[in-house]
Amino acid sequence: MMPRITIPPPACMLRPLEAPFRYLFGPGPSNVPPRVLAAGGRPIIGHMHSEMFGIMNDIKKGIQYAFQTSNNMTLAMSGSGHTAMECAVFNIVEPGESVLVAINGIWGERVAEIAERMGAKVHTLVKAPGGHFTNAEIEQALAKHKPVLFFLTHGESSSGLVHPVDGVGDICHKYNCLLLVDSVASLGAAPLLMDQQNIDILYTGSQKALNAPPGTAPISFSERACHKMFNRKTKPVSYLLDMTHLSNYWGNDGKPQRIYHHTGPVSGFFALRESLAILAETGLENSWKHHTEVAEYLWKGLEDLGLKLFIKDKDLRLPSVTTIAIPEGYNWKELLAYIMKHHQIEFTGGLGPSVGMVLRIGLMGYNCNKANAAMALAALEDALKQCRKSKA
Repeated sequence: MMPRITIPPPACMLRPLEAPFRYLFGPGPSNVPPRVLAAGGRPIIGHMHSEMFGIMNDIKKGIQYAFQTSNNMTLAMSGSGHTAMECAVFNIVEPGESVLVAINGIWGERVAEIAERMGAKVHTLVKAPGGHFTNAEIEQALAKHKPVLFFLTHGESSSGLVHPVDGVGDICHKYNCLLLVDSVASLGAAPLLMDQQNIDILYTGSQKALNAPPGTAPISFSERACHKMFNRKTKPVSYLLDMTHLSNYWGNDGKPQRIYHHTGPVSGFFALRESLAILAETGLENSWKHHTEVAEYLWKGLEDLGLKLFIKDKDLRLPSVTTIAIPEGYNWKELLAYIMKHHQIEFTGGLGPSVGMVLRIGLMGYNCNKANAAMALAALEDALKQCRKSKA
């Protein structure tokens, strides 16, 4: 006899899925181009099929181009950028080892907590949102704390800052330290050269300038990083993120056969492969130039509206995510709600330490064009007129 169920089908599950169209002009995810949506909608194949391995090999080559690296240990994590963040820390650092984290926004805060949770001795360099660290400040902290890993955010999306990276890798290596860089908000939008800038571990996310759906996270490890990672005294705290297994799954360990580790996001990998193909066709230099040109157009328009850009130094502004100082006398939540209701456009406020300080507009990849910038400016101008002088 069939068992008798007591929980009926929920009414919501008997209705079709509904999801509104929105212009995602925040810090991510961004709107996905039809070509990438179509790739993700293809019939799935087995995650251990030879054709899937071929697609994963394509993804690896696409990441190597996007990162400008020849690292063999290059792959995409099955998860968001946080997955790559944890993968880097969990595999490189052992309990009791010293880690140095540059905190000038939320992502440094996250890495510091992740490292602390797995038992590292965490030291921090801290500046307010929008601040950046000089190479001299970094070297002084490296000499003092002697960490095995130094973390730096290249594109700090919570404050709209793109951090200088030149020379940092050399300084880290001088002190026998590995350099870990977060490029989730900057990859494809701002120049970054993994090998030339001596970055040891670099990761990004699929949902920003790459314009794939959230859920995959490219990452790459240098030979220095691999030597540290594969000569541990203890196993990484996460089985899912253990690079001993993931390197085999991605065909990076030199073994003739790939062994099942986990079921990768097949449709997500289809979409990521297509997004990397679009970047390769566009060309990195063209992508960087285009993001800069559109950002400058947006910046001028914001200043013409009488608004103040949060990052004063133009050379330190992140092209993909622009931050605006909240205009005096306005409730930032009211502004954002008005723009969403009347224009179907997503902007966001600050994140982590920048909450209450900034509004954020993101124009990345597929969304990065002057028509969208003009649409964003018109919506913001309308909101400033309609919501004028509401008290925070």
